[in-house]
Amino acid sequence: MIPYGRQDIQQADFDAVLEVLQSDFLTQGPVVPRFEQAVADKVGARHALAVNSATSALHIACLALGLGEGDWLWTSPITFVASANCGLYCGAKVDFVDIDPRTYNLCPQALVAKLEQAERVGRLPKVVVAVHLSGQPCDMQAIHALSQRYGFRIIEDASHAIGGKYQGEYIGNGRFSDITVFSFHPVKIITTAEGGMALTNDDTLARHMDLLRSHGVTRDPALMTHEADGPWYYQQVELGYNYRMTELQAALGLSQLERLDDYVARRNALAERYDAALAELPVTTPWQNPDSYSARHLYVIRLKLDQVTSTHRQIFERLREQSIGVNLHYIPVHTQPYYRQLGQGTGDYPEAERYYAEAISLPLYPTMSEAQQDKVVTALTQAVVGK
Repeated sequence: MIPYGRQDIQQADFDAVLEVLQSDFLTQGPVVPRFEQAVADKVGARHALAVNSATSALHIACLALGLGEGDWLWTSPITFVASANCGLYCGAKVDFVDIDPRTYNLCPQALVAKLEQAERVGRLPKVVVAVHLSGQPCDMQAIHALSQRYGFRIIEDASHAIGGKYQGEYIGNGRFSDITVFSFHPVKIITTAEGGMALTNDDTLARHMDLLRSHGVTRDPALMTHEADGPWYYQQVELGYNYRMTELQAALGLSQLERLDDYVARRNALAERYDAALAELPVTTPWQNPDSYSARHLYVIRLKLDQVTSTHRQIFERLREQSIGVNLHYIPVHTQPYYRQLGQGTGDYPEAERYYAEAISLPLYPTMSEAQQDKVVTALTQAVVGK
């Protein structure tokens, strides 16, 4: 089976993790801060806070921005459920903004229309989560301009996008957002096995997220309510969570980070090769905004169903039968049973639903060989045109 994604573990990664195993610290040691600083330096952010998953990073980001009961979080329906669930974790309500038909990201024009309507009824969002689907950034300048007018805060869900660029600068620098979130899941651009990170340029937000990821406990005298009882003393100053990253994970991440640019370049080269190979097939290949350099976490095609005789499902299953590990990213969140119970329903976001009816994620990962890619192309050709 050729998987849709795969981690690349090299000897340098083994060596980095082994060094930690032989050290005095397996968790809460010096390697996590080194990893945080390395990522912050790489992307140009002031602060980076490593956690045990991107979902945890989204949660503490929402909490740090003050999202709570009575507030609204808006995001894209084409994302993994975590981008929306983080709002529910905080007691807020969640709504969606339809996608752009070319980038498949949150559509700025749809956002304008929804904001105008929400302002009339007094239901503006407190937080908008802009998801960089497949590693291509949203139109962050436009979204940021709207945040200045309507007063919402911005989280960039860049789980797919570390190593990508927007307007010539690395995603994560915080120029157009309050907080950016990265994922280090094994199929993402670099991995820490499981893990995530929240980045910000705001000192107050960084301090708050630091507390939230570790039980709300501090040893900082400046944050305590009274003088310490002794050198052993700590205080819980708010309700936090056990969201810390381990030294082992950080060591793997530091090692992987050395190859980040190479990984992204290889992904882009493979994507360009797909573009050429699929040009004559009845599929739509991913459009890339000239303002962006995608990290290319995913390569999503859309079937031109009016030009093929098979159904979406039949083509998907034929590829799986040929040991091509295709996937579908994502089922629109608003159609999930849990969200239907909250009032969402089919027909609410037509572009997202059209996307879902046509999309297939083809295998793409840095160690993928051209021979493997050719096998994918041959299988797809047979599946859609029967040749």
